[in-house]
Amino acid sequence: MPGSIQPMLCCYAHACSKTDADVFYTSANLSPYGLLPLNATLDFSLMMTPELVKAALAANVAAALVEDIGNGDITAGLIPEDRLATARVITRDDMVMAGKLWVEATFMAVDPTLDLKWLVDEGQRVSAGSGLFEIKGKARSLLTAERTALNFLQTLSATATHTRELSDLISGTKARLLDTRKTLPGLRVAQKYAVLIGGGENHRMGLYDAFLIKENHIMAAGSIAAAVSTARTQAPGRMVEVEVESMAELDLALNAGADRIMLDNFSLEQMRDAVVHTAGRAALEASGGVNKTTLRAIAETGVDYISLGTLTKDIKAIDLSMRLI
Repeated sequence: MPGSIQPMLCCYAHACSKTDADVFYTSANLSPYGLLPLNATLDFSLMMTPELVKAALAANVAAALVEDIGNGDITAGLIPEDRLATARVITRDDMVMAGKLWVEATFMAVDPTLDLKWLVDEGQRVSAGSGLFEIKGKARSLLTAERTALNFLQTLSATATHTRELSDLISGTKARLLDTRKTLPGLRVAQKYAVLIGGGENHRMGLYDAFLIKENHIMAAGSIAAAVSTARTQAPGRMVEVEVESMAELDLALNAGADRIMLDNFSLEQMRDAVVHTAGRAALEASGGVNKTTLRAIAETGVDYISLGTLTKDIKAIDLSMRLI
């Protein structure tokens, strides 16, 4: 059957071959992708390791191709097997480019003999009507991989584009945008990667790499102090963040030694007071009531971080088109 899922077995090997596992996750190598400035330091708060990216890349591509191709692309079978073609992908929307690794891995999983040439850089602002890449090879392979590759590209570029738009709104302040766990199922790593490309930063990757102690956790643990103390004992070195809803709770979190404190639905005045009161003893994160209208004012209160679920869940897919040329 044309376009069977068998070639996908090379997906993981190809994805891993695109970057060296030992050197990819360094400031110098992330910088060309728009992820980090060259002088950035890598610490416990940045959890996107090369192993995590590669595992997610392989799983994403394999799952997406299996659900699309099934036991074979019957329409591609109408094309002579030896027919060669060249295709060009353009964007119909202004966008920030994100998702090269997922595009490459998709096409190579279907046919490793394809030749893909990028016309733009990862993290680059691209105007509507611009070409993104050209790809040459067997026509069957191009058409079989097309939709899956573009699905990744339209989603990850949309995430990066939305993140860049919001990041620009707080330019000149010390505040940094954080994503959340409100991501598309199965695309957690991919979307958080796109947030980095767009100029945002990652909050915890999941429930395993940092503590976020919220109201129900506090109630079940007995107190903020008890929850923080247990966290320090249970997983030394992991970031401990506490969500608070009042200045009184802020004091409890500070006294407990939280690394970061989430100010849940604080007013602008309360945020300013919290910044002065905290005086650098913990990083402060604003959450709740954040949108385009309020974002700049929140950033100007002096908080360190602003978290938004909208970075990954309220996105509009970029309109892309692939045409044989």
